[in-house]
Parts: sequence; structure tokens; C-alpha cells
Amino acid sequence: MQVVIVESPAKAKTINKYLGPGYEVIASYGHVRDLPSKDGSVDPDADFRMLWEVDPKAQKRLNEIATAVKGADGLILATDPDREGEAISWHVLEVLKQKKALKGQKVERVVFNAITKQAVLDAMKAPRAIDVALVDAYLARRALDYLVGFTLSPVLWRKLPGARSAGRVQSVALRLVCDREREIETFVQKEYWSIVAKLATPRAEEFEARLSGADGKKITRLSVGTAEEAKAFRAALETADFRVRSVEAKPMRRHPQPPFTTSTLQQEASRKLGLAPARTMQIAQRLYEGVDVGGETVGLITYMRTDGVDMAPEAVAATRSAIGKQFGPKYLPGVPRKYTTKAKNAQEAHEAIRPTDPSRHPREAARHLDAEQARLYELIWIRTVASQMESAELERTTADIEAKAGARTLDLTATGTVVKFDGFLTLYREGKDDEDDDEESRRLPAMSANDKLDRRDILTTQHFTEPPPRYSEASLVKRMEELGIGRPSTYAAVLAVLRDREYVKLEKKRLVPEDKGRLVTAFLESFFKRYVEYDFTADLEEKLDEVSAAELDWKDVLRAFWQDFHTAVEATKDLRVSQVLDALDEMLTAHIFPPTQDGTDPRLCPTCGNGRLSLKMGKFGAFIGCSNYPECRHTRPLTGDGAPEGDGKRELGIDPESGEEVTIRAGRFGTYLQLGEGKDGEKPKRSSLPKGLAPADVDLETALKLLALPREVGKHPEDGEPILAGIGRYGPYVQHGRTYANIEDGDDILAVGLNRAVVLIAEKQSKGRGGRGAATPGRTLGDHPTHGGPITVRPGRFGPYVNHGKVNATLPKSVDPEALTLAEAVTLIDAKAALSPSKAKAPRKAASKSADSGDDAPAKTAAKTATKTAAKKPAAKSAAKKPAAKKTTKTASKGPKAAE
Repeated sequence: MQVVIVESPAKAKTINKYLGPGYEVIASYGHVRDLPSKDGSVDPDADFRMLWEVDPKAQKRLNEIATAVKGADGLILATDPDREGEAISWHVLEVLKQKKALKGQKVERVVFNAITKQAVLDAMKAPRAIDVALVDAYLARRALDYLVGFTLSPVLWRKLPGARSAGRVQSVALRLVCDREREIETFVQKEYWSIVAKLATPRAEEFEARLSGADGKKITRLSVGTAEEAKAFRAALETADFRVRSVEAKPMRRHPQPPFTTSTLQQEASRKLGLAPARTMQIAQRLYEGVDVGGETVGLITYMRTDGVDMAPEAVAATRSAIGKQFGPKYLPGVPRKYTTKAKNAQEAHEAIRPTDPSRHPREAARHLDAEQARLYELIWIRTVASQMESAELERTTADIEAKAGARTLDLTATGTVVKFDGFLTLYREGKDDEDDDEESRRLPAMSANDKLDRRDILTTQHFTEPPPRYSEASLVKRMEELGIGRPSTYAAVLAVLRDREYVKLEKKRLVPEDKGRLVTAFLESFFKRYVEYDFTADLEEKLDEVSAAELDWKDVLRAFWQDFHTAVEATKDLRVSQVLDALDEMLTAHIFPPTQDGTDPRLCPTCGNGRLSLKMGKFGAFIGCSNYPECRHTRPLTGDGAPEGDGKRELGIDPESGEEVTIRAGRFGTYLQLGEGKDGEKPKRSSLPKGLAPADVDLETALKLLALPREVGKHPEDGEPILAGIGRYGPYVQHGRTYANIEDGDDILAVGLNRAVVLIAEKQSKGRGGRGAATPGRTLGDHPTHGGPITVRPGRFGPYVNHGKVNATLPKSVDPEALTLAEAVTLIDAKAALSPSKAKAPRKAASKSADSGDDAPAKTAAKTATKTAAKKPAAKSAAKKPAAKKTTKTASKGPKAAE
């Protein structure tokens, strides 16, 4: 008997079918050991000794693996074909050695790029030893990340209240976002004008030509800077005679892009499907591990963490066959296309992300997939097939036109591109982060040299230069890859951390740095500049790549890094808070003190009139305060976003009905509206601001509408009972009887209509949560692999949770309930059950053991969070308990709860 170790139970189940009797496939559920979250886990004074701790949830699985190995003929480590997979195999082997489970059994390492029967059987025929160089590279990265995080983060906590963490790659990615925001804030707008002539050929076919030269001088996009210049050019062109000087047509060929790598998949899925990188990787993980197709679990794509762009010869042949059948021979190049990676050391899996079977069309696959999986599979399939198709043939035509206006000669240029043969473009066009004016669909009418042209119109248009756009998740990933910061397999996690730490937020699909993120970046740039420099981080990545290629000793990298880094940290111990504030105040001047419209000093205190505003630090974080404190107590948030200043309130006007003052105020729980000051001991009427409504956008009219909530939307068409819309403690909602339904992002609580409200109510009732009705059954993930019985993920009053029998475990905020896998849920359930042993019993209804696991990293993170949460709040009530629902209903019936 051979024991085979993989990461997830889904892989274990599938591979066990492929290998048959004689093999026992066991899942490790991802990493089984990690560095404890405490000082000393990496000890630089002991030659970077690393102390590993076995995850408590993994202990039982390791015992099962050890028992199985003791009676086996050999051990086969078949984890994923990248650095993390190599590390998991190494950890499992080290634990087995410690347990003395190996008694001379042969230990082999196999890797396969796809979970298909042929790929797995072929891998079993080509075993190897564990790649020590890849393990060393993993150890070096893990040690570096630990040393930076656990050394730098405490410095932030002491010197910068409110900051949560720093990281080797995370902080550099944050700097990219903040640097772009600084460019936008300091951008100086410049005026320019474009001059376009609408002309017609002798055959009366119209086209446009742009002014490109005058009096022998070239005119660029920014050359015409004033209305007077534009007016002068227009006057000259309106009297000019036009003729074609020359026409040149150049053939062009556009070649297809290579198949997806991890980075390019994340970028295109973000552009075309609107998926965050983390979500893209979760879906890709499921496609890789396989879905049920005709009663058999089949992996639909190859491994999704890769820098490589080439494909296996058999995959190329299958792709070309699919092209010939579907598109015909003219779309098939004479020889297969060969792609090579641009990475200096592509140390991840070497093959690109592709369908395991190119003949499996997206329409066929969609029958076995959910909507998101089908869309991502289709994107991967299209990109793969297009990569082997014929190039597109285009023709770019340029017409040079002469305009004679008396003694002056003006030059105009008209361009157009015509697709002669669409080639791969018939199937796929790569998306763009920032769309420019594309002339590809513009074609010029037929014309010849010396043709006279008729003037139809002269257009002069004013423009202003625009600052560079904020990064989208896709463009940030692309930029990080260009700079060599981090590795594509880590980008999704880095972006997730930045959002979870509230260092950045996503607005209109663009990354905007939060004030907390701006402060952290300014602090690091001021006192740890070298460690957030792009070149330094990229050079360190190259050294780690050299380690993975066995060209450099991993401890030499750590020694060189730690010597200077430790010195830099020690130098900050004597920093006074005033020094930190002065440095941050200077660096963030453009952000916190932007120029005023009337030209007055933006640092002048508006309350006392002579005080100087500057950055201050309190126990809850940074704010702006007056230099005349305590005589002047003027304060405001870091940026002037319309939030209340001074005494914490801003007047909006007078309510015409009551005659009372309407104010917007800053409270402990956020900004809120208030009507008057209350009479006869009663509390004044208050209203929270809906999510997405900035304080600066609130005027008197909007405030009065919000204070008038809840409002009647209309009568329900079935029973004639009123439907109300209001804002409660859990946000905007619509109510019908005992049913409360939260309105979704994009719905306006002040404008939501009857039809939309009825739909929201119906959707809520269909989930079984009508008032005090039974809890929704949720989405079944599978059966508990140890105790049996179904595990479900459900929405709760206090957030989503997972249920197994009597055990309910709340999901961490960082975990998407729609992306939760069975492995992650089992980890959460087991962690909660360990704290409540009396509830950890198998449900009465027996079930077969099956599982569907996703990526191992989120499961581990979820386990840690669940354990900490449960340990801190052992008496917390489950979201599904009736008293909580009853209390919420009662509260909601009284009306919205004030933000204060």
C-alpha cells in the first residue's frame, strides 16, 4: 500500500479514483505547521532558527497520516507544483520524522499540473525528491515576512496609533496606491485645444483630419494652449484650400496574447468579469480541483499559480484541432505558436493556465458549473484557443493633407485602420484598464494624392489635461508585476490585506487610499524609506529567485537583510511623537491642507482666526488641531470631506415645518443628522447617513428627507399593507409586516420604488426569514469528514455563519460566504466545537463523507480568526438564535437607531 498526500479532500477523492487499489490518498487540508504569532519564532541571534508549531486542527490529521504511513510500503507527496506545495510536502515529511512514523519506507515527490487521470498517472511514473532549493526559498520568504511584520508593526503601534500592521510586500503595494493619489493631488491642470477639420472627398465621402503642423512646425497635442491660438488657426482653415498631399497604407499584423499566467488571469478577470483577484483565485481553485462531469470528478483547468506561458505539446495539438474544427484552416497558423516567459526566474509551475481538455467547449462545461465558474472557464478557454490562432491582418492608412491659407501652409493628418482579416480577433480581444480613443474601427474613404477636398466644418474643442487614473485592482497587479514586487501568487492576498486593514477602499472599481493608509505610508517613507522602495523590494525578490534556483544560500539573504533592517528599527526607538508628527505633517501637506479656492492660508484656524492648524495624534488616531489649544479647541478629521468641524457639528439650515435647526454631527459611531436639540427631556430626532453618502454631499433638502424616514413606499399589491423604507441599526431597509429586507448597494433609500421594494421583500421571504419565521436552510457545502452530517453556510442577524448540528461558527469578516469551501467550514466548526465540547456531536442523520476544498491559505486564516474570536467571546450567542431575531425585530419596529 502506498500513501499519497495531497492538500484537499476534493483532490484526495478524485485522485484515489484515478489510482485505484494499492493507494490510500489522504488530505493534509493545506499547511499543517506555521510560525507561532509571537516573538522568537524566527531568531536572528541563533542563525535564524525557526520554531514551527503544528496547527491544533491539523494534529488529528497528522496522527491519521502517521498511522497510515507506519503500515505502508511507501509515501508519495503529491501536493501542488509550486513553492507552497513543496513547502507543505516538506512540513508533512518533517512532522512524520518527528513522530518516527517512517521506518525505511521510500519517500517520493510527484507533481502534476492538472487533475486528470492521464496527468496523475504520468506524474506517478516520474517521481523525484523534494526540491530543497524551493523549500529554502519558502523558508527565506516566510522568515523575511515574519521579521518585517513582527519587528515593524510594533513600531507602528507605538508611534502611530490606529495603524495595524506593515508587511514586506503589503507596504510597498500600499505605497504604490498612495503615490498615485499624491500625483493626483499635486497635478496641475493644463489647458489645450484640438483643431479638427471635417472634409469631403471628390465623391462627397466625409472624414476628419486633425491639425498636425503649421508654417513648417509640428503641432502636438498640447501645442495649442489658448482660445486665442485656436481661434487664429480656425480663421486660417476657414479660408484655406485643401488637397491631399499623400496617402500611405501600411499593412500590419497583430499577434495573439499568450495563455494566462496567474497575474494576467487576475487582470483580465477583473476587467472583463469584475472579479477581485482573491475571488478569481478561489473560483480557479475549484475549476482546478474538479467538478462532477457525468458522474466523474474532472479537473477543468491546469494549475492556476504559475508564471509560465507555454503549454504542453499535447495541449497545443488539441487546441489547434479545436481551432480547425470550429473556425476552419485559415484561422490556423502553419506551425504551432511558442511562447516564453519574460520572468527572469519563473519558479512557479511552468505551464500556463489552460483548459485540461481544449475540446471541452464552454457551452458544454457550463452545464456542470455555477455562473461565476462558467464565466471564468470561458475566459480561460477563449484566451487559450486564441493564443494558437492566426494573427490578425490590418491596414493602417495615413493621409497627409495640405491646407493653403494665403501665404500660410497648414498640415493636417487623417488616420484610419481597417481589419483585413480578423484572425484571433474573431474570438478574443484583451481588455484595457484605461480605454483610449481607438481608431481601429475608423476607416478612411478612398482618396488619392492631389485630390481636392471640400471643407465642411472646422471644429475647435477645449480640453484640459487629466491626472493619472487611480489604480484598479487589475492595473495595480500589472504594475506590481512590472516592478518585480512580490510574486503573482501572492497578489490576491496582498490586496485583500490592504482592504481588510482599512488602508485602502474600492470606489467605482478604483483603489483609494484611506487616511490610515496614507499615514502608514508617510511614516514608512520618512523613517524606513529603503524598505518601501520599489527597487529594493524587487532586488530582494531577485535574490529569493536565486535561492529557488540553488544559486544563493537562503541564510545569506537573511543575514544581509537583517543587519541593516535591525539597525533602522533601533534608530526609531528614541523618536519623539513630535518628530513623527512634523515629518508626517510635511509629507501629507497636499493631502490634508489642499489650496483653498479663495487663496487664503489653508492652515489658518477658522475658529480663533490666528492659530495654526497641524497634524495631531490622539488615542483614536490622527486629526487636525489648532496650535492655540487649549484656548482654541478647533478640531477636524484628517481631510476636509464635509464632516463636521470645530465643536463637532455643521449647520445645514432650518426645517420650515418645525423651525428647528438641522445639523450634521460627528459622533462616536460616525456622522449623523439631528433635528433641533430635543424638548422636555426627549431626545431629538436623528438619522444615520446611508452608506456611500459623503457628508460633503448632504444639503438641507437631503437631510430633511433622511430625518423624515421611515417613509411609506406604497401598498403591497397582494394584501394592501404598507411597505416602509427606513434606516435601522443594520443599514437601509424596506419593511412589510414582520419582514425586513436590507436594500442592496446601488439602491437609494430615498428613491427606492414600490416595484423594487416588492422584489426585495419577496426575495427575503423566499429565504425563509419573514419576520420571526424559521432560519434559512442556507447553502450546503458537504458532509463533515469526521462526524458526518451536513455543513451549511447561512446568513444570520449578526453576519453569516456555518452550521453543523448544534454548532454554529461565525465567519470572519475577511471570508466571503459565497466562496467558502468545505475545508474552511470544517476548520471553523472544529475550532468552535473545541470550545463547546458538549455540542460537538454528529447530527442524527448519517451521511457519506465527501468534501469540496478550496485554497488552503484562507482555511488557515479562517481557523486562526475563529479560534481568537471564540476565545475572546465564549458566551457570544449564535446569529441563528431566536432571542436575537426577536430583539432585532422589536428594535426595528421602533424606527431607525441614531448613529450617535
